[in-house]
Amino acid sequence: MNANQQKRVKLLSAVIGASAVVAMGALGVIFGDVSSAEPAQVVGAVAPQATEQTVTTTTPPPVPLTSVATPSVTATTPSGFMPVTKP
Repeated sequence: MNANQQKRVKLLSAVIGASAVVAMGALGVIFGDVSSAEPAQVVGAVAPQATEQTVTTTTPPPVPLTSVATPSVTATTPSGFMPVTKP
């Protein structure tokens, strides 16, 4: 390859690289979520009256509905495993 061909290859590579950068920039603008037409949304504290929600309070029960949980299914330890001792 002579010097003239090397210059052409470098120039072609530079053109391909630059066009790739331009294409990625264009795709970023097209598919981006940035818009100057929409106003910025400000999130702040909202009074309950403004959201039209109501609050209902109830008294919790004095004791849990399930005092002791028991398993509905039991299993035995397969042979070869260390036996489990119950306290």
